Amino acid sequence: MTRLLAWQILRSGSTAPTREVAGAAEREGLDPRDRGLVQRMVLTEVRRRGSLHALVRCFAKGRPNRDLAAHLRLGFAQLFFMDRVPSHAAVSETVRATADSLGLSKGRYVNAVLRTALRERREVLSGDPRRDLIGREISFSKPIFADPEEHPFLWAEDALSLPAPLMKRWAKRFGREQAFELARASLDDPRLSLRVVSGSREALREELDAAGVSTEEGGHPAILTAAPLALSELLSTAAFAEGRVTVQGEAALRAAELCEAAQGERWLDLCAAPGGKTAVLAATGARVRACDVSPGKIERLGETIGRLGLTSAVEVSLLEERRAPGEGDFDGVLLDVPCSNTAVLARRPEARWRWGPKTRASLAEIQRELLDSGAKRVRPGGALVYSTCSLEPDENHQRVRSFLEDHPDWSIEAEAETIPRPQAPEGPVDGGFAIRLRNRK
Repeated sequence: MTRLLAWQILRSGSTAPTREVAGAAEREGLDPRDRGLVQRMVLTEVRRRGSLHALVRCFAKGRPNRDLAAHLRLGFAQLFFMDRVPSHAAVSETVRATADSLGLSKGRYVNAVLRTALRERREVLSGDPRRDLIGREISFSKPIFADPEEHPFLWAEDALSLPAPLMKRWAKRFGREQAFELARASLDDPRLSLRVVSGSREALREELDAAGVSTEEGGHPAILTAAPLALSELLSTAAFAEGRVTVQGEAALRAAELCEAAQGERWLDLCAAPGGKTAVLAATGARVRACDVSPGKIERLGETIGRLGLTSAVEVSLLEERRAPGEGDFDGVLLDVPCSNTAVLARRPEARWRWGPKTRASLAEIQRELLDSGAKRVRPGGALVYSTCSLEPDENHQRVRSFLEDHPDWSIEAEAETIPRPQAPEGPVDGGFAIRLRNRK
């Protein structure tokens, strides 16, 4: 059932398949262990999709259709990227799922392809980037990936599972070496980033360590980082239940701090869920109107604000068609806008496969609309803070520059930009961009 369910999720057409796992597992009545296996299979397929496509091209005879190729990718994901799945189980269960969904002949085909790939597997790196799996002590007896000397960006799409057009942009902006480092870092589970809400970081760190959550100090004085799989342990601690620590990235915290909200001010947070930035604003003594576009997001927002003890300082409301309340009523507006998520690919791996002209055009329209709407809600002299979890200039500086050309009464006051280093103990786990604008009317 687990392999078949993972395949069904991947074939559902969802642009965020990892988010579909919880609902699908609940409908099927899976126990926590099986649910975790489905989550790991789907996540691995998404993160390593470029390499898995290359493996299919190399070992599959003919051109398998999309449904058959999806089974093969899941089989390869288990065989070569999931250490806790024995090879015999990966093969037999993938074959069974294929036979149950596509018929016995297709099951036999998958069995032959997976076993062929296993015979070509070597438990040592070869030193040939065309044959070695990045981040694994595994190579193959023949080339799997494009030649990085002749086609570096096609190699990156194969070996690093980052689309070649996005890699080209990063190489132009950061240089090829840093671009490849960013792509490599997005292949693994990122460390968990925690914000110390109250008390000292040192005391909280001792408390969490005693509860089984080992932490490191982050680059920001209020940030701790923990191992990627420490979330379940964190959720059971008294510190989390009592709102003394919460899950929040350093870039997100710096964006909220850039608002410089003050006691007695009125702030509007237009894209507020899950509520981390709203909480930073409210903790200053500001009164916050926190909005978002779906009941599910509003529920998450309310849970965060309640756990952190800020209910009296925050008014939560549902936006309809992104229509914000009031005009010229607020001392400040925070816009953490929908974006390409390219600064958080380790945490949101699906985003790499959504990136492209159509998605970029759609996001640009939403970002322009929210900037215009947010600006109308700021009083003369007030502040507008625009933030993304993107590395792309067209979503960051260029978007703001376009806004300023159409709104000459506004000017830039301060900005912060963070490059992710998710595998470094001190982080930052996520990257992002934030800029504070001032209404000079």
